Amino acid sequence: MSTLFSKIAAGEIPSYKCAEDEKFYAFLDINPVAIGHTLVIPRKETDYIFDMEDWELAEFEVFAKKVAHAIKAAYPCKKVAEIVLGLEVPHAHIQLIPLNKESDINMNKKLKLSEDQFKEISNKINMEFQKQNPHSYDR
Repeated sequence: MSTLFSKIAAGEIPSYKCAEDEKFYAFLDINPVAIGHTLVIPRKETDYIFDMEDWELAEFEVFAKKVAHAIKAAYPCKKVAEIVLGLEVPHAHIQLIPLNKESDINMNKKLKLSEDQFKEISNKINMEFQKQNPHSYDR
């Protein structure tokens, strides 16, 4: 059975795409804690990140790193935090959150953004990703 995230990566459910390649997909969290809060998922369904093969996990982290660089270029910040958290969707995912201080990450405080704001943010991150990774594909 396909997970919600698999359906998002396949384009069956709309999302605000930030980056993708043949193995991974990155999109904006629809309940962000910061501007640029992005989820990175493997296209291959795996419930628990540490059930991934070592080589898959390494490739996943490298892709997440590229997305983090694009987020930081699009929305300058001190660092982009990486969080592996979430039990709601049985699909491995990494949350990337721009931050300038640790208190910027409050998972109980969610931003309310318009559809236009989501589109602008995802487009800005995607443009930076494409600029930094010219050989990646963009469907």
